[in-house]
Amino acid sequence: TPHLYVYNTHTHTHTHTHTHTHTHTHTHTHRFFTFRVFDSNIHVPYSSTEQQTVVLLPRSPSTSKKYLPIPVDSLEEEYRIRSADDGKLFREEYSSLPGGSTQGTCEEANKDENKEKNRYPNILPCKNSLSFSSSFLLPFFLSAAQSNMSTSFFGLSCYPDDHSRVILTPIEGVPCSDYINASYIDGYTDKNKFIAAQGPKQDTVADFWRMIWEQKSATIVMLTNLKERKEDKCYQYWPDQGCWTYGNVRVAVEDFTALVDYTIRKFCVQYQASDGTKTPRLVTQLHFTSWPDFGVPFSPIGMLKFLKKVKQVNPSYAGPIVVHCSAGVGRTGTFIVIDAMIDMMYAEKKVDVFGFVSRIREQRSQLIQTDLQYSFVYQALLEYFLYGDTELDVSSLEGHLDKLHNTSAPLDRVGLEEEFKKLTNMRIMKENMRAGNLPANMKKNRVLQIIPYDFNRVILSMKRGQEFTDYINASFIDGYRQKDYFIATQGPLAHTVDDFWRMVWEWKCHSIVMLTELQERDQDKCLQYWPTEDSVTYGDFTVEIKGDMLCDAFSLRDLLLTYGPEKQTRLVRQFHFHGWPEIGIPTEGKGMIDIIAAVQKQQQQSGNHPIVVHCSAGAGRTGTFIALSNILERVKAEGLLDVFQTVKSLRMQRPHMVQTVEQYDFCYKVVQDFVDIFSDYANFK
Repeated sequence: TPHLYVYNTHTHTHTHTHTHTHTHTHTHTHRFFTFRVFDSNIHVPYSSTEQQTVVLLPRSPSTSKKYLPIPVDSLEEEYRIRSADDGKLFREEYSSLPGGSTQGTCEEANKDENKEKNRYPNILPCKNSLSFSSSFLLPFFLSAAQSNMSTSFFGLSCYPDDHSRVILTPIEGVPCSDYINASYIDGYTDKNKFIAAQGPKQDTVADFWRMIWEQKSATIVMLTNLKERKEDKCYQYWPDQGCWTYGNVRVAVEDFTALVDYTIRKFCVQYQASDGTKTPRLVTQLHFTSWPDFGVPFSPIGMLKFLKKVKQVNPSYAGPIVVHCSAGVGRTGTFIVIDAMIDMMYAEKKVDVFGFVSRIREQRSQLIQTDLQYSFVYQALLEYFLYGDTELDVSSLEGHLDKLHNTSAPLDRVGLEEEFKKLTNMRIMKENMRAGNLPANMKKNRVLQIIPYDFNRVILSMKRGQEFTDYINASFIDGYRQKDYFIATQGPLAHTVDDFWRMVWEWKCHSIVMLTELQERDQDKCLQYWPTEDSVTYGDFTVEIKGDMLCDAFSLRDLLLTYGPEKQTRLVRQFHFHGWPEIGIPTEGKGMIDIIAAVQKQQQQSGNHPIVVHCSAGAGRTGTFIALSNILERVKAEGLLDVFQTVKSLRMQRPHMVQTVEQYDFCYKVVQDFVDIFSDYANFK
């Protein structure tokens, strides 16, 4: 019988730094216990230099509580109930899951020749599943759960069970050359639809590619970054360019596409056998890059888009889809379960997360590592159920618009107002607007309903000895290919214009898009923050006008920005759009298409630093411009658009983005105009 000894307590601190190396950090400190397990029947090689510590999650006794499948119509209510009290019922359900396989052993994984091939050489036996009382470990479990340590190694075993492990063709004269840390995992109905694998180590890359070849896999799903929190999570098993040979497999890079949430790499893979080279195959790697170092993604939208792409890319004739993270259990399990449950949703109009996870843990222990990952599965399924697949091919846009505008359409056709209403029903996270609601910052907001969220607000350097000088009403917003590609902000006020130029300088912005006139309907909409002639000084910054020309619907102003204390200068180009009427929306989309193209061209020439976009409050027209930039970029790259999810994503980053149903409709109209202008699709691809 194993005995538990507490041998250490320590404090774990993590710091999350936003993209763009923001100066802000979120530091949380968690105290937790680390246990070592000793089994008198097992010989554990002891190393004084490298001590394995394993965090154990509580496991319910064998009489686990059973959870029934949930009809999709009840999913929203069930999610709400489970999420209450900080996810208490999710934790209960998760801890009732069986830990791992009751069928097999892990003898192959534990052979001396194979131990080095395991990324996490667990010191625990996995021949017999160990079970611990939940009540004994509960205080520890709660702190581990709260610490969001999704990338740490939890659980008793990350070894493939012998009955479900992937067996490689043995290499003559090399003992145990049939072993790789990878397991077959079933999909909803397809047996062995997936292979769940650990992230390759330097000394297992050749085995990994041998597995890809032997299993006839055409798709690799990667759910970790190579390094996270300065820890190696996965060895880079592909060449950046050209080709490399791993064992007998030659891998050449054919194509590379980086998007905001994931990267697609296409490889030409060829097996070089003793009897000659085999016919090359195309293998596509889809690398999800938006999983945070801690916890789970903020929203499941990116993961659902990624999953859809995986389904599209994987050919029907191919072998199993290879899915890996670092240990091949946490994120890997999360991805597989979401895929299977969406299939079940279609087939049976219900989901059975508990039952499915229990089933696939028979094939690989510990799939889905934390209760946070478990609740993220439900969050993704609810998102999919509520909003479905709103993606359109450009060719079907006209028909879709007819349907949206046909008010006498049957009930199953969602009209434009209903589609937009789903967006306005999204909850505004007021608890995440602390900085903007501080008394010292309130007067810096033009409109009190439109305040940036704390998690993506633009942070200025604090002025020495002056508290609260790091705040400006501005939010980082993701582009189609890059995170934080835009800064959405309000039109400067007389007392915030210094901060505006400080932001432009500190975040190295070269492009400013202005979507309002200084006054509209006799109301001040924005302070004039540039000189009409010569120069003007705002705090430490001097702005000099170098050029001002009118290009159809917009003015183009070249401004020289000088930072006084260091006598440094930078050229900033302002694009001032005049095509927005005081009431309503522009009559046609060409002006907007032209200004978006001009801004993109400027960005390519000046380096891709954030584009500052503002109207008056920084939400309605600003959101519309950013939505259209992202939508048109995708139309050009993929011939696809998803206006609904694009705007939904913007509203999760800043409240009220794309403020009215007219602005929402305008997004569709501009895309239609864009397609009409470039009616030959080849012209704009």
